[in-house]
Amino acid sequence: MITSLFRKSTPLNYSLVILAVVFFFFIFQIGHTTGQNTLADYVLKFSLLSFIFASLFIANFIVKKNGLSKDSAYTVLFYLVFLLFSPPLMDNLRLVVANFLVLLSMRRLVSLHSLKATKEKIFDASLWIFLAAFFHFWCIAFIVLVFISILFHAARDYRNWFLPFIAFFTAVTIFLFFALLIDKEWINQLIANAQFDFKINYFDNNFQNAALSVYATIALFFVVSLLLSLSNRPLILHSSYKKIIWSFFIGVLIFVVSPHKSNELLIFTFAPLAMMATSHVEAAAIQWQKEVILAVTISSGLFAYFLQL
Repeated sequence: MITSLFRKSTPLNYSLVILAVVFFFFIFQIGHTTGQNTLADYVLKFSLLSFIFASLFIANFIVKKNGLSKDSAYTVLFYLVFLLFSPPLMDNLRLVVANFLVLLSMRRLVSLHSLKATKEKIFDASLWIFLAAFFHFWCIAFIVLVFISILFHAARDYRNWFLPFIAFFTAVTIFLFFALLIDKEWINQLIANAQFDFKINYFDNNFQNAALSVYATIALFFVVSLLLSLSNRPLILHSSYKKIIWSFFIGVLIFVVSPHKSNELLIFTFAPLAMMATSHVEAAAIQWQKEVILAVTISSGLFAYFLQL
């Protein structure tokens, strides 16, 4: 039943996902309200919800535009479910914005296989990554994906290898301009965030531990599935799938090295994992297997969400 509903992109299934995002967002906000919300607070919450929607549909755009989906709505569904594994993200504007910028970068990098406007795409992708790093420093690790993409599609032109460095100086110039204009403390905050911490003992309760364990198990299943089936995919899509796999592991690296660790840092793995999950469900030949995979994943997300409220 679930697979039939989301097998095709229709206004109905997109509406259901939008309503579900709004529902879970407001359930979290109601449970964590301070009772002193000002107009500025409401503007920030509306902005946060808008960036969540934008991130969700950019992930969907990436798979549709690059032929990685059979016109299904599974990607938006999986993205929503993975978001439920970390409810505090619904109150973390910095990470949501950082992830949004990373997705803008991924949009440009995955489309590099067309070999159109190559230099513009490399520069744009690099710039988005460096801007994301101002919101969460270790997003800078995604610059590795830019060089991997250059290696796949545009390695022969030596000028392409210098474009990320030009983007870096552009981003730094923009940041310094606004920091000096608005608040010089931004510079100190950026330097303070440029630290790493490999310890994973941040759990406030067993529910967070359980959510991480279940999410890791689901992620392992979809990643291994794509790796094992990659040779059976159309050759023209191999580079796109490889970039998605790389982006997932870079997201894991960010989670591992970031200080002030929490399950919220998993956000950088949501979009690539949603794309891999979509690929697995669409490729599955047996209907009941699709239903079981979707039911287990959705149930796990709902269970993790309500446990952590």
